[in-house]
Amino acid sequence: MKKFNSFLFVTVLTMLTTVAFAQSTLTGKVIDGEMNAPLPGANVIVKGTSNGATTDFDGNFTITAASDSGEIVISYVGFETKVVAFNGDTDFGSIVLNLDNTLDEVVVVGSGIIDLAEDRKTPVAVSTIKGKDIVLKATGNVEFGEAMKNTPSIYVSNQAGGFGDSQIFLRGFNDTNTAYLLNGQPINGMEDGRMYWSNWSGMSDVANAVQVQRGLGSSKLAISSVGGTVNIVSKTTEKREGGFVRFLTGNDSYMKGTFNYNTGVNDKGWAFSVLIDHWQAHRKYSIGTAGQGQNYMISVGYKPNERNTFNFLITGAPQWHDQNFSEDLEFYEAYGEKANDNSGFYRGERFTERRNFYHKPVANLNWDWNIKDGLDLSTVLYASWGRGGGTGNLGRGRIRNQDVGIFGLNEREINFDAIEENNIATADANGNGNFGDSYLRRASMNNHNWYGLLSNLNIATSENWTFNVGFDGRTYNGIHFRQLVDTFGLNGYVDNFRIPERPDDYVISETFEANPWTTLFDFADDDQRYDRNYEEVINYIGTFGQAEYSTDNFSVFVQGAISTQSYQREGFFGGVGDGLGKSEKLNKTGYQVKGGASYQINEEHSIFANAGTFSRQPFLDNVFANIRYSNALVEPEVENEEIVGLEGGYRFQNQTLRVNLDVYRTEWGNRFVSVGTNLPLDEFGIYRFTDVTQIHQGLEFDFEYRPLAAGWSLRGYGSLGNWKYEGDTPYTLQNDDTGDFLVTDGTLELTDVKIGNAPQTSFGIGFRADICEGLSIDADYNIYTDLYEFIDVEDVVQAALDGDKYEAVRLPAYTLADAGLTYRFTLGDNPMVFRANVYNLFNEAYINQRNAFGYYLGIGRTFNASIRYNF
Repeated sequence: MKKFNSFLFVTVLTMLTTVAFAQSTLTGKVIDGEMNAPLPGANVIVKGTSNGATTDFDGNFTITAASDSGEIVISYVGFETKVVAFNGDTDFGSIVLNLDNTLDEVVVVGSGIIDLAEDRKTPVAVSTIKGKDIVLKATGNVEFGEAMKNTPSIYVSNQAGGFGDSQIFLRGFNDTNTAYLLNGQPINGMEDGRMYWSNWSGMSDVANAVQVQRGLGSSKLAISSVGGTVNIVSKTTEKREGGFVRFLTGNDSYMKGTFNYNTGVNDKGWAFSVLIDHWQAHRKYSIGTAGQGQNYMISVGYKPNERNTFNFLITGAPQWHDQNFSEDLEFYEAYGEKANDNSGFYRGERFTERRNFYHKPVANLNWDWNIKDGLDLSTVLYASWGRGGGTGNLGRGRIRNQDVGIFGLNEREINFDAIEENNIATADANGNGNFGDSYLRRASMNNHNWYGLLSNLNIATSENWTFNVGFDGRTYNGIHFRQLVDTFGLNGYVDNFRIPERPDDYVISETFEANPWTTLFDFADDDQRYDRNYEEVINYIGTFGQAEYSTDNFSVFVQGAISTQSYQREGFFGGVGDGLGKSEKLNKTGYQVKGGASYQINEEHSIFANAGTFSRQPFLDNVFANIRYSNALVEPEVENEEIVGLEGGYRFQNQTLRVNLDVYRTEWGNRFVSVGTNLPLDEFGIYRFTDVTQIHQGLEFDFEYRPLAAGWSLRGYGSLGNWKYEGDTPYTLQNDDTGDFLVTDGTLELTDVKIGNAPQTSFGIGFRADICEGLSIDADYNIYTDLYEFIDVEDVVQAALDGDKYEAVRLPAYTLADAGLTYRFTLGDNPMVFRANVYNLFNEAYINQRNAFGYYLGIGRTFNASIRYNF
């Protein structure tokens, strides 16, 4: 009996001790379902307790639970909350959090085409801006590029020029030399490589994320970008039914309304999403910069089975915006920083000479096919159709207020009423005007059709090896011409200037609206076009491949691509340059080879190095002697540009601190550059430089400190660059208006001349803090210095003639501060978000760029506020 009692006592005691002291070790990794990347700063709590942890920068967490069973709750602002059960020690593996209705949950994107840095284990210099940050900070009356400005070596020249007229520089290279991709589709202009951000104004609402890959990047496409690659990942079809309504307002009567609705996936695998909005303002910042536009996105997803997924997307952002151009500093001193001499009044209403209007619908069809385990094929078929242009003056009859005795701050504005009176007074017997006496408003049109196919096969042959092979093909044809917009009292225009095929009394009389919707189908036929009328055709075919070997601590990759591109021009007017008929077809072959390796020293420290060389085909605009009037190729023929890039990096990450450090050197040789200049008699000239060499080298860092469960975080970045020209550069000056292809020529010595238009040194710091439940504030402070003017060609030429060394002019350094407030609350069962932003908080006056024609002043203090209701 005593033995039994002893046994019973020990058994009960053991059971009580086990219950009292039972513990479970819980580990896992939280993944951002938006970008398939680790989600740092997510909260993980044992349900019903205050016991929890915050994920580190790799998304990892470890919790010791006081019981052997229960549930953990994983949450992160903007993402759906997930509850997962455990029983004893549990390794949850990867726990994916998807975006909640606040930011829309992605289901289909064509992941094999979009070259995200996470798809390759060997690192690159990369920064990712998530959709929630874009929505909060860079929407409404703010340029889309502002979302990227707190990134190393990114400079956004917002310019007081009008909605969508900003420029983005990456490591000192402008947007023509940075590859921009939308869901894997190249979107830089094929003729000149430019990014017209007004055509992409809807990206602030459509983008789910933006990944900036500086330098060599991880792109597998046959695209040789000098500055880097910017991947814009758009929203597509959503999994769940729901949507949102948002209203936003801002300075200078800015208003915007947005509606989004998702049907969710039905039992047959279909889902539909739609987003539409409208915006308008009487100006951006400067006088005469009114704008208006819409944005739409329609997406259809279909998943017939587990191995195949399809998604069709069409999006567009039709818009018009009035423009302000660069000016001498004396102009701003005399008439104020918001002055605009493109603008004036006509019949009592604000009116402008310069308006940009464009509509560029973009459609793509994605197919993701999981052929079998370790073998995936992603393909996208895409198309875009651009219609629109920019207005300007026709004829020499422009009249400003000062010309009719009106002086003061508005004396440089255009007097359109006086122009109309002069047109009527100087018209011929039939009421028609001419180039010498009259003034009309015309539009330079750029209509194009662009089709392409991208395909990438991903092969994982073993645990360590992955291979990619793919195809990149595009065809583009662009049609350029001029048409009449306003005649100001005239019946028509006598077009006897530069078109020998027309008689001296030929009259064009039809006018067409500067409207992005009507211009889709309503534009001038050949008989109503003037000055220029030509078509360009570009065909591009490339193939690429990549192999990567990786272990737990080491990875190495090699990548190559080859492409061929053809150019051809057909002119429909003889013009001053004899541009009638088709040119010869020119073919250029390009290639790229790059490779790299990384080593994981331990869980916190890693290093990497990459190198690459490119041979990049020239842009079409550089191939012909005069793109507007001549079919003749430039002599000597423009050759490929040669680029060599080297970079290395160090990464540190623990639970609370992330630090990235990168060094780089890019040599860009045999570059072709054209710079516009004003000539006598209001004519336009172009300097053409060949064999330009640029050296861009520097150091970058960024960090983020996120204390565990502290409710605040701190981040910062820095860029220190040394960008300069090297060697002798031959040049010619041509008159682009008369077709005189050689006004003068010579050779310039540019060694050690600093490269301008973007600051070579910049720093920034930002923080975010939770004030109370639902309420948070954030702020960013940026410093820009070592900003030089774009080369003043006239000064360079004069210095060479004088035997002097040209020195680039350094512009004043400046700082900018932005601040924001977010308040999240509920209305019934549905969440609402209020957001307010102030940009250039201290209203600092600064110069953010000088081009060949003058200075662009930065934008002063502006603001916006929005309210969003999710359902």
